[in-house]
Amino acid sequence: MQKVSFFKSIHVKLVLIYILLILLALQIIGIYFARQLEQNLKSNFQDSIFQRVDLMQYSLREEILKERDESMPKLEESLKSIVMEFSTGLRDVSNGDILEIRVIDDRQRILATSELENQNLIGQRSNTDLVRRAISAETLFDIIKLDNKTRNRVWVLANPIRAGAGPDDEIIGVLYIEANIESVFEQMNEINRIFLGGTAMSLVFTIFLGILVARTITQPIADMRKQAQAMAKGNYSRKVRVYGTDEIGQLAITFNHLTNRLQEAQSTTEAERRKLDSVLSNMTDGVIATDRKGRIILINDPALELLHISRDITLGRPIASVLGIDQEYSFEDLIHMSDAINLNFSTSDAPYILRANFSVIQKETGFINGLITVLHDITEQEKIEMDRREFVSNVSHELRTPLTTMRSYLEALADGAWKDENIAPTFLNVTQTETERMIRLVNDLLQLSRMDSADYELNKDIVLFNSFFNRIIDRFEMSKSDKVQFERIFPETSFYVEIDTDKVTQVIDNIISNAIKYSPDGGNIRFGFTGQGDMLKVMISDDGMGIPKENVGRIFDRFYRVDRARARSMGGTGLGLAIAREMIEAHGGKIWAESEEGQGTTIFFTLPYDADEFGEAGEWE
Repeated sequence: MQKVSFFKSIHVKLVLIYILLILLALQIIGIYFARQLEQNLKSNFQDSIFQRVDLMQYSLREEILKERDESMPKLEESLKSIVMEFSTGLRDVSNGDILEIRVIDDRQRILATSELENQNLIGQRSNTDLVRRAISAETLFDIIKLDNKTRNRVWVLANPIRAGAGPDDEIIGVLYIEANIESVFEQMNEINRIFLGGTAMSLVFTIFLGILVARTITQPIADMRKQAQAMAKGNYSRKVRVYGTDEIGQLAITFNHLTNRLQEAQSTTEAERRKLDSVLSNMTDGVIATDRKGRIILINDPALELLHISRDITLGRPIASVLGIDQEYSFEDLIHMSDAINLNFSTSDAPYILRANFSVIQKETGFINGLITVLHDITEQEKIEMDRREFVSNVSHELRTPLTTMRSYLEALADGAWKDENIAPTFLNVTQTETERMIRLVNDLLQLSRMDSADYELNKDIVLFNSFFNRIIDRFEMSKSDKVQFERIFPETSFYVEIDTDKVTQVIDNIISNAIKYSPDGGNIRFGFTGQGDMLKVMISDDGMGIPKENVGRIFDRFYRVDRARARSMGGTGLGLAIAREMIEAHGGKIWAESEEGQGTTIFFTLPYDADEFGEAGEWE
């Protein structure tokens, strides 16, 4: 086991978490403290000025409302003396932070100012937005702004002067005050510096204390880690030191107890393994045992003989690879396998099939120790069973279509069609025809093995393929589901071909049956044909589930199914297209498929066609 790096150790993580928590707490306290202190300092500064503003407003109101005669000083001079007097008092209260006091009438004309350099502004109109807002809103406005010259923060106050003491009295002017509030923020900065210094000192102490606290937790954990590494190497003699009776101490006690139990369990497991080895070695059937990862740990002699391999090349290898099923099954699949698997080792010279039964070696707790595989040679049994299945499935598959057609016509007759003199004879004729064709189909199935021989003969007749194809489609249209639609793409030109009508009918029946089975609800099945040179090309297309590209070329092999489970559930045997290929090739034609998975399948086949003798070719898309 690799060594834990310094920054990834739990000791460092605990110290860092401890420090981060302290930092977070100090940060929250500092932010709250700074905001509250700033608010209190600003409030105290502003309250010290507001205490004199009310008295100044009273004096200014009396002076502005006083009736004046020629013997009295001008209003501007009286207001200037009041402003200068109060400015001096406010500077004493605010430690000299009052910058300027102005008196402005209700028409925004400056009447007096405490700043000697701004005496020339008296009588001029004030362009201060705060004054205009105070007059229009008839309420107090104040802001903190940055002085462009000194770059200090300045508190600006615009307080309306009313004609009376009531809140609804007329506004007769505005008292405008500018005060340097930078000293408040300087005090805040000084307090923050002191707070940061205290925080740094507390962090140093916190780090030292955190290291000590973390060590009391991590030391037992480090001991348990070393014990776990020793147990991984098979050493169960080492014990973890118990430092106390807290949760960590209880964990150490439990860990030591676990060590003892694991040692006992290992001894029991070893004894059970030896027993299992003895039983498997003396069995007469082929037996293979694996570990919990699927690697072979034991194989008896009968199994070696059945698989034709040596013991040296099997031990330690995955069982799925030795059995040759690693492409289809993983070890996890074999663990959950409830049915036996047939292992086909047949060659072109001789068949050879083994049956593998799987059983999981599992404890009461559900823990899987491995897998037991029992092998049997079922070559002869499978050959007999295969021949039986092929015969039964071939007959049932090939007879189902004519039987379905006969049932449809007979049901129609039973429902009253026999009373119709025009329809009844036709229905009876079709039923008779289908019965005769069933007999011929059975004979053809029994003679399928002779179709590859050179002396195989066809009973050919010259037929109008347009009508011949239509009749076959009509039979299926009567028995098909309403959820599947037929679409015929036929040329107007008549095509005459020389074929064995029974054999070609069987080919088309097989293809249409497959198209109907695999067409979804609402799907279309399209039929068409055209002449191409000396061959008549026939097309039957569906909107079914399609065939994977790698499997398209194999669907005409005997007994091959693309989807075995689905084909079996629908009654397919994998022989219909193989029979179709034999019959088409016997006519001198070819049959193939074009398909895309999920997009449907199109089956094409060709039949010899002499355009000069039987007519001209048409076209279809």
